[in-house]
Amino acid sequence: MTARLVNVVDVEATCWEGSPPPGQVSEIIEIGLTVVDLVARERLAKHRILVRPKASRVSGFCTSLTGLTQSEVDGGVSFADACAQLVDEHEAGRRGWASWGDYDRKQFTRQCRATGVPYPFGARHTNAKAVFAGSGRQLGMARALDVVGLLLEGRHHRGDDDSWNIAALVLHMVDRGDWR
Repeated sequence: MTARLVNVVDVEATCWEGSPPPGQVSEIIEIGLTVVDLVARERLAKHRILVRPKASRVSGFCTSLTGLTQSEVDGGVSFADACAQLVDEHEAGRRGWASWGDYDRKQFTRQCRATGVPYPFGARHTNAKAVFAGSGRQLGMARALDVVGLLLEGRHHRGDDDSWNIAALVLHMVDRGDWR
């Protein structure tokens, strides 16, 4: 039996056009989360957590991609506090979660390992991109929306907007009987 509620998560991280500058690493700077009710087949709530990076700075390339600036993320919470918020406010340890591809899960795993912060999620992760593709070609989220006739809502490469759009794709997969 499928759980009723699932958290759809999308992260944005510091990035550069090429390699990171010396001493910097990619860090989560925004966590978007949309709660989806799989039984009622609706998106319930969209959340955004800004995360203050410790070992990197927001590059101009990153700002052009995400719209996030260094001064904006400087006002965010620590990564540890963001993970605690996921657990306390969004039941991340108990509720299944999904992301478009494996990047988000791997980024959390890497960053938790590197910082000693406990991994906030339980073991039930679904790679929505792989479910959508089935045995076919894997598409980016924006292209997948286009293929199924859904509009991209908000700004692409913003965690909260992307999680909202991925949630729409999850509901599309529920409707076609592909979600497990």
